[in-house]
Amino acid sequence: MKSKLLTIKKKTSGRDARGRVSIRHRGGEHKRFLRLVDFKRNKLDIEAKVVAIEYDPNRTADLALLVYTDGTKAYILAPAGLKVNDKVIYSEKAPIKEGNKLPLKNIPIGTPIHALEFHLGRGAQMIKSAGSAAFIQSIDGDKATVKLPSGELRIFPATACATIGQVGNSDHSNQKLRKAGDSRHRGIRPSVRGVAQNPSSHPHGGGEGRSSTGMHPKTPWGKTAQGKKTRKLKKASNRLIVKRRGK
Repeated sequence: MKSKLLTIKKKTSGRDARGRVSIRHRGGEHKRFLRLVDFKRNKLDIEAKVVAIEYDPNRTADLALLVYTDGTKAYILAPAGLKVNDKVIYSEKAPIKEGNKLPLKNIPIGTPIHALEFHLGRGAQMIKSAGSAAFIQSIDGDKATVKLPSGELRIFPATACATIGQVGNSDHSNQKLRKAGDSRHRGIRPSVRGVAQNPSSHPHGGGEGRSSTGMHPKTPWGKTAQGKKTRKLKKASNRLIVKRRGK
């Protein structure tokens, strides 16, 4: 039943398990349903029919509602070009068509893909936002080199699966918030500049007029806010990265 695919999204308003604010400027969002998206799609060789393309308030991409031949229903990310009444399938020898899922080793080089997993059976972990797509650069034995949307070249197991096509709703990046209420409906509350606060509330606060001239940007807790690399230098997956993003 479709009702089993929907649950009420619990509001946290930026609080952690102790009830303390861990993310500032959150709260007051509109009531939403959580759509349980099937990122694993482990029904092998069972065809499904697209019965609806639906909006999801919790992500940038649209969702496609599938009904399998065995009667079960599931949500997947809707790729560009997928329409109602189309048929999709997860199979090792599936045709190269939008919405079909198959291993990287069976996908032609240069084909746009999304919902990519790191290892077989893990489920979709990358390339899930609206308009994004990756491209297979080469297949060498049990390894596949994939160009990610960031421009990074990365090695994946050739047995890992992905879905054919670009994620739909690519016009999402062109949408603009028309009023303050649009942010409030999304659960984003107003933020106040540090220079407008008291010195007890922010390092930039206090003084007559704007008195933070010459001070480097700081967080409300006094730490520098000029940008810092957060990736570990000795991360195990570094050996899988052929080319870094932005280079």
